Formats: sequence, structure tokens, C-alpha cells
Amino acid sequence: MGEDTDTRKINHSFLRDHNYVTEADVISTVEFNHTGDLLATGDKGGRVVIFQREPERNDEPYQQGEYNVYSTFQSHEPEFDYLKSLEIEEKINKIKWLSKQNAAHFLLTTNDKTVKLWKVSERDKRPEGYNLKDEEGRLKDLSTVTSLQVPVLKPTDLMVEVSPRRIFANAHTYHINSISVNSDCETYMSADDLRINLWHLAITDRSFNIVDIKPANMEDLTEVITAAEFHPYHCNLFVYSSSKGSVRLCDMRASALCDKHAKYFEEPEDPNNRSFFSEIISSISDVKFSHTGRYLLTRDYLTVKVWDLNMEHKPMETYQVHDYLRSKLCSLYENDCIFDKFECAWNGSDSVIMTGAYNNFFRMFDRNTKRDVTLEASRENSKPRAILKPRRVSTGGKRRKDDISVDSLDFTKKILHTAWHPSENIIAIAATNNLYIFQDKVNSEMH
Repeated sequence: MGEDTDTRKINHSFLRDHNYVTEADVISTVEFNHTGDLLATGDKGGRVVIFQREPERNDEPYQQGEYNVYSTFQSHEPEFDYLKSLEIEEKINKIKWLSKQNAAHFLLTTNDKTVKLWKVSERDKRPEGYNLKDEEGRLKDLSTVTSLQVPVLKPTDLMVEVSPRRIFANAHTYHINSISVNSDCETYMSADDLRINLWHLAITDRSFNIVDIKPANMEDLTEVITAAEFHPYHCNLFVYSSSKGSVRLCDMRASALCDKHAKYFEEPEDPNNRSFFSEIISSISDVKFSHTGRYLLTRDYLTVKVWDLNMEHKPMETYQVHDYLRSKLCSLYENDCIFDKFECAWNGSDSVIMTGAYNNFFRMFDRNTKRDVTLEASRENSKPRAILKPRRVSTGGKRRKDDISVDSLDFTKKILHTAWHPSENIIAIAATNNLYIFQDKVNSEMH
């Protein structure tokens, strides 16, 4: 990928693996924290695994960037809504880190209905010498206490403690698909299919509804909300995408209920490409602000698009992710793959974008050089410091030696969830129940 992500120099660590796949082990979200030193994954079993990056060591340069398990905890449990006779899955839909304010880390996790705020802290000392308790923690007989002593802190083995601080429940009728922390560091929003709610991080018993697209008659429903995100700097701005292929930018200063958008981003449909599947494949599965806040990145089924906030009528750039599937849409519709929701990500300098595809392939597009590459996250090249080789998909005619035919792609292996380190050339790829970390060792700086 040009200077920034030369695929010949990328190597990686293989972090999480099971010989067999159970549904609960399938990774459902991946998220770096603001420094990139911590990486959190959530799975369909309601678990969150946090990985921590090892510090640099001069004697072992290849160990730099290794991520090892830091903490694992159960975030959500399966529940049952008795009023609606509905099972609520424990699957973690999204994880978002809060900006670090003190020694502890805080993160939000959500399943379909409930958002939780977790505190992750370290303890390497423990108090000893209580006046009223013995060494085992039992209360002493007060008559035996004849003198007072000052408790002291003694070093102990490092313990990582994870504790729930807030539970934000009972605010969503439909399934939550997005959460986003505001730049004011005090509020966040949660979005479901028809509504977006604004929460204060310290208040759990009420939220404010800021978007509501539910029609009076559900038979008039034409679109649903698919993703939402706050602007990285302007706390009053946010965007949400829809299943109709549009993105709305809203300004909370305009009104309490943002039912009128400030900007509307949509590309007119090409009549020549109109088909039965047009509306399905135009549905936006992910939307991300660039780090500068100037651009938007959207992913639909076949493409990723870059939008300038100052130009609503068409995207600045459109990149074909897997256009060779256009002729396969009928079979993809029959096996439900056409409804897969792929995520997308910016690199730290907003010059390269990344998104997933099928057959454990993922795609990178360099916005400056206009070069693109297809890479594979697979167990065959999962040895540390193995070099990733670009892959090609052939649609017919002459095939090169290492090309893979479009007819032999495995649609059960899909890269839906990806994340890019906020400042370095390190990416995290979730492939079913495996997490891969790829790192560009030579070009480790993004700028």
C-alpha cells in the first residue's frame, strides 16, 4: 500500500484460536483504545477480552507490538423479556473506549438492549495491619484491641480488576446497532433501528431521544437506522446512516429532536445498474468520521465511499471492494450473505482505508496513490513474522498461479469486524473466532 502499508513488510501475531468453532466464540466487535495500547474484543457469548501491548524492548525488537491477554470478563448474560416473549442475546454488538481521565480505563459495551459502563483498573498493593480485622478479614473482638496501629500498603502480585459502574437499560424497543462517545467526554448516544438516544455517562435512569424515524403506521416504514457516530471534535454534530443508502448529518443545536437533518448525503442511483437487489446492496452497514472530522467513510455491500462534509450530492471517492460478486447476487441473496454488515476503518492519517470481504480476505485502499490490495487473514500464514502476500480473485479467462476463482470463494469465512491503531500501522482483524494482529514492522509510523 504505497509507502504507508507495504504488504511485503507486514507481519503479525496470532492471538486467539480454537480448533473448533462454537457460536459463542465468534468475535462480534473489535476496538482499540485512544492510545492503541489496549485492544478489546467482544464475542457472541457476551465475553470481552482485553489485550495489552507489550512495551518496547531493545534486546527483542520483534516483540515490540505484541498484544497479550490483559483481562477477560463476562459483560452480558442471556435474558428473557417476559412481556414480549423475546430472548435477548448476550452477544456484544459494540465496544467503545472512553478517554482516559485517571489511572483506570473505562469502556462501554452493549448487546441488543442494554449498555454497560465498565472500569478496568490495576492493583499491585494491598493494605495490611487493620485495627478491627484480623489477617483473614474477620472482625476482632473489640475487647482484645488494646492499641492502635496505622495500616500499611504491601506490594502484591498485579491484579487487573474489572467492575461494572453503570447499567443503561430499558431505553430501546429495537436492537441497538451503534454506540458512540461524544467529544465532550460526558455524554454518549445509542442507536437502534428506529431511534437514537442521548445519555449522560453518570445518569442511568433517563435518556433523551434525539432521532425518531418510526412512522405512525409501521406499514409505512421504508428505512431503518444502520449506524451512528459523533463528530470527533464538534460535540453538537453526529451522523447516522440508513438502509436506503443515505447518511444524515444532524446538529443538536438546531432542536432537541433532530428530525430535520443539517446535511443529507446520497448518491443518485445509476439507472443502468438498477436491479432487484439495488436497494439491498445500497444499504450502508457502517459510517465513520475521519480523524480530522472533515470526511465520512461509508460501507455498503459492494463499495466503500469517502464523502466530503461540504459536498452532499456525491462521494469524493468510490472504491470497489468485491465487484466480482455483482453477478453472484442471486445466490448471495438465497444464502442471506447479501445482508452481511461489513465495517470499515481509517488509518491514523486518513490516507488509507480498510474493510473486510469474503474468504477471510480484507481490502486496503491508498487514497493518495489509488493503489489497492487484497490480503488474507488465515491460519496458513499465522506464524509470527510471516509475510502477507497480496491475493487476487479471477472472474474468468486466464488465471495466474496464485489467483483464486470467484466460484471457489468461501462465503462462510467473512471479515466483518476490523480496527486500525489510532496512530501506527497496526490492524486488528476478526475472522470468525480468531483474532489476527498485523503490523508493518518497517513502516511502523503512519505519517
